[in-house]
Amino acid sequence: MITVTIREKTLQVEQGTTFEAIAGMVAEEYDGMIAVALANGKIRELFKKVVKNCEVDFFTLRDDVGHKTYVRTALMLFFKAVNDVYGQQEAIHSKVDFTIGRGTYIKVPQSVPVNAQSAQAIKERMQELVAADVPFMKRSYPLDEAMELFASKGMTDKTGLFRYRRGSYVNIYEIEGYYDYYYGYMLPRTGYVKWFDVIPYEKGFMLMLPSKRKPEELEEFSERRKLFQTLEKADLWGEKIGIQTAAGLNDEICFGSMNDLILIQEADQERRIGEIAKDIVSRGNVKFVMIAGPSSSGKTTFSHRLSIQLRTMGKKPHPIALDDYFINRDRTPRDENGNMNFECLEALDVDLFNQDMTRLLAGETVELPTYNFKTGQREYRGNTKKLGQDDILVIEGIHGLNPKMSYALPDESKYKVYISALTTLNIDVHNRIPTTDGRLLRRMVRDNRTRGTNPQGTIRMWPSVRRGEEENIFPFQEDADAMFNSALIYELAVLKPYAEPLLYQVPKDSPEYYEAKRLLKFLEYFLSMPSESLPTHSICREFVGGSCFNA
Repeated sequence: MITVTIREKTLQVEQGTTFEAIAGMVAEEYDGMIAVALANGKIRELFKKVVKNCEVDFFTLRDDVGHKTYVRTALMLFFKAVNDVYGQQEAIHSKVDFTIGRGTYIKVPQSVPVNAQSAQAIKERMQELVAADVPFMKRSYPLDEAMELFASKGMTDKTGLFRYRRGSYVNIYEIEGYYDYYYGYMLPRTGYVKWFDVIPYEKGFMLMLPSKRKPEELEEFSERRKLFQTLEKADLWGEKIGIQTAAGLNDEICFGSMNDLILIQEADQERRIGEIAKDIVSRGNVKFVMIAGPSSSGKTTFSHRLSIQLRTMGKKPHPIALDDYFINRDRTPRDENGNMNFECLEALDVDLFNQDMTRLLAGETVELPTYNFKTGQREYRGNTKKLGQDDILVIEGIHGLNPKMSYALPDESKYKVYISALTTLNIDVHNRIPTTDGRLLRRMVRDNRTRGTNPQGTIRMWPSVRRGEEENIFPFQEDADAMFNSALIYELAVLKPYAEPLLYQVPKDSPEYYEAKRLLKFLEYFLSMPSESLPTHSICREFVGGSCFNA
């Protein structure tokens, strides 16, 4: 018998008992469906077996690692269903493009009809597999065998990915003769995937899945047309230059001209910034450019570059940070845990901001505040402004798109810009890169360089940052006059040599260790490239250093 300790409870089990069986013994002690195990500090899939005495805990669908496991499993189930309904080639050439809200957009080949009938056929096949409770089989293949297996099935995205793999073995999942590779863990059987829907959309389908907050509920699909179009443009741009996956980027680093690629993408971003500036000027009455976006989107560099473009058109832009309108720290609202909530709208003096902006719009001279982050007090240091005919205020802050933030200003005087790093680069066609991973790496590198923040501190606060974005930024993104995608197709290769040493610093006994380990594994898919070739005005410079804007 083997001793298993779970939350101070001791169980005696037979050697070879699965973690899934043990999870069934303690399921009532966990809030939600158990997805993966944590045994002696190592994450284990539930079909793994206990072979020695160990301390065990479990992650549920409410935990990040558990939720990602559910999403990954549901995706393989989707591709298996496409394989069964339309054929193997249709499954392997379907591509996970990006997420819109709770929906994962999967583009399918033209041979798959995109309509309600085909969505229902795929969904029904998925439901049949769920009802059959088919096990996912996992096997470790020698690298050469894995490449031969996927080459025989025409899965060139996998063989291209494994060409740069340093390890000697590859873990491959199989379900009823359908083989695939996934970056991360998998649930043990199809019966776990209880909540999903399939909706026809554009050139493919939206696979609707529950959120981490409500893992047993499905939200209705919410149309976000501007966000979709912005992501689709980035995806098509990557297709045109031949870089859609990690292997494509690695090939460019090895055999292409990275200097040309950098110059091309920087020129493309400058063109798009110029188009936004032209649109602002063409409207005639714009006095306030409101810029908002989630953490580490490159808002600072973008606002500088937009200001330069506005200056070329005869305008005189002036930067204003909404952070300067924080109320004094002793009045800051508290969240449900009693911590100061700097993310909520109530943390800002909204009335004072509207009074100041209204007076400026009326032609008055106004002294603007500066927030002292050390003392937690708002101060006045003689920063006066008066708007002339060509003056424009470029205002940056997370609440910039919220109409309550600028309730007193006429709509025609405002131009709203939503900015985010919306990467459409994939690991391979079935393994997408979450946009949040790129932003987290950006923030980790920048905060360590500029604020001395250790990586576990950045990882620890990230869920709170994400919550604030979901509450205060994302609901207003479709109201923007323009969307700007700040992601650079090569940036993960640039961030890698900066991020890896930081991630290796996270101690094994730290709660943030598992996320650090996941990010390290993720970065293994990319070759490194030096940052020397980056222009000093690049958004990437805001994070790795060397920006001409002192960002």
